[in-house]
Amino acid sequence: MGKKINLALQGGGAHGAVSWGVADKILEDSRIDVAAISGSSAGAVNAAALAYGLHKDGEAGARATLEQLWREVSKAGTVYSPVRGNPFAHFFGGADLMNAWSYQMFDAVTRAFSPYQLNPFDFNPLKDILTRCIDFDSLRTCKTTQLFIAATNVRSGKVHVFETGDVSVDAVCASTCLPFLFKAVEIDGEHYWDGGYMGNPVLYPFFYDAPSSDIVIVHVNPIAREDVPTTAPEIMNRVNEISFNSSLLRELRAISFVHRLLDDGWLKDEYRDRLRDVRIHSVRSDDALVDYDISSKFRTDWGFLTGLRDKGRAIAATWIDDHYDRIGVESSVDLREMFDGGD
Repeated sequence: MGKKINLALQGGGAHGAVSWGVADKILEDSRIDVAAISGSSAGAVNAAALAYGLHKDGEAGARATLEQLWREVSKAGTVYSPVRGNPFAHFFGGADLMNAWSYQMFDAVTRAFSPYQLNPFDFNPLKDILTRCIDFDSLRTCKTTQLFIAATNVRSGKVHVFETGDVSVDAVCASTCLPFLFKAVEIDGEHYWDGGYMGNPVLYPFFYDAPSSDIVIVHVNPIAREDVPTTAPEIMNRVNEISFNSSLLRELRAISFVHRLLDDGWLKDEYRDRLRDVRIHSVRSDDALVDYDISSKFRTDWGFLTGLRDKGRAIAATWIDDHYDRIGVESSVDLREMFDGGD
């Protein structure tokens, strides 16, 4: 038995292939066991595949299911993706070129028309991919790991978490539902959009139900950038990054506050036992994505995806080497310094 962790996977479209690589490396390391998984958007897709694979055939099954899923995404992308691989992209730090006519046309059309006009039959190739790769009836019986999938309730504006026993292909599609591409996903009379808006990913289920107090967050959306965006696509990309990080930062600030209460002795002894002192770890795979523009989130060519996977594996290997001994002992990030700015 290895050290148990809770794995929290951010969303970010095709950039989620970096999280695939991180998860693949963690699964390869027999010293670490994934006790619970939380995911939103692309993170929900990875989370569902990871949980199903663990349920079906342990770490080897999880690695195989993740690869199968991303291969299916790549195949579907040859038909449906608005962005194709650019043979000159590697000269520009791996980023796509924002002036690609296919992406500009896609961007313009989806801003002018809603999916209720453009996609009246609500065609979603991801649903077929998920159905081929994951037996959701079997997944709902999983006891190997716990699964938490976040979606945003359109009418209430609140996050809804689908747990292992009620996860479905519709729940994962709800968590990935970008409202400018797809109709809101209806489940039991409620309508849902992408989980990244209100929980990217959600952490609070780990506080109450997970067997481990160690939360490993796999970041995909860059938290900080040195340069101020000046072009319209750059501005939109930064707005997207900020909005998709905001819910996570709020939860991290709350955890930081609880740590302060515990560390500074502000609580009476009878109340201290009611608060779980969670340990936070941060795999900053987002640092490897700062040179990629927003259009690259729609790239699905296999070479691009496996390149991101390999980046994720390398990042995870470094993180394990640097912080493995701290799992089960202490947080490996200073929340006040890194996420609160020390305020």
